[in-house]
Amino acid sequence: MVDLTRTVRFFLSLEDHDPPPRHNGFSAWPPPRGLDRFLQLHLCCSGTIDGTTGYSADIKQLDRAVADHAVSYLRRTIRDGDGGAATGALMRGLFETLARTIDESLRQLRMDLSPFLSLTIKSHDMSHVFIAQQFEFAAAHRLHVPDLSDDENHKVFGKCSNPSGHGHNYRLEVTVRAPIRDDGCTIGIEVIDETVDRHVIEHFDHKHLNLDLPEFADLNPSVENIARVIFDRLEPHIEALDVELDQVSVWETAKTMCTYRRAQETAAAGA
Repeated sequence: MVDLTRTVRFFLSLEDHDPPPRHNGFSAWPPPRGLDRFLQLHLCCSGTIDGTTGYSADIKQLDRAVADHAVSYLRRTIRDGDGGAATGALMRGLFETLARTIDESLRQLRMDLSPFLSLTIKSHDMSHVFIAQQFEFAAAHRLHVPDLSDDENHKVFGKCSNPSGHGHNYRLEVTVRAPIRDDGCTIGIEVIDETVDRHVIEHFDHKHLNLDLPEFADLNPSVENIARVIFDRLEPHIEALDVELDQVSVWETAKTMCTYRRAQETAAAGA
């Protein structure tokens, strides 16, 4: 069994018109007319590899499904107001619209509303939407283990063990699992923003993690530990909103990030 993901970009116009010929499918098609809204869909399909073609899914079929059905569904839903503000119902309806065309192989659908905000719905969990929102904060830290000598610390951490510390512009992504209510709505993005800002950004931003935050008094502020501390700090406040904190991802640099997930004892780091 393999998972294949196809990304489809397009501009959504609320007016009905015939799209122009496809000349740039990489950027987006249909292209914009005026200030149309840009959207990006990621269709994840599960299947087996065909012994003849080597395919697990036909990406041309996925592209057609979006062009012929998803775009018109979104246009109609948003323009006519039958659930345009109800993001949960919109995502569930969009998934069902595509699944009828693609077949049962569609496992997950993600829609990027911006480079920093996305909505995801999964075939085995159609009563919830996963909302991922990004933030940033600036902080300094020093990677240092007191039980090691200066030479040993330098060998392990290099310049990151500089006694004066060093800084990063951290990027944070918070993903929550939100129930779709009877009215089709989910938690408002502004509520997530306010909660993360109050309990994480204000606590971490422009601080020296080793010196200013009690969480790191005896804990090395690696990106793995930062992600775990943020998750543990944020989780009770997110649960108080009747949603679940699914995962927290922290980018220390453009090349190094760590994701700490619910129900895992250790972080999964990527570099």
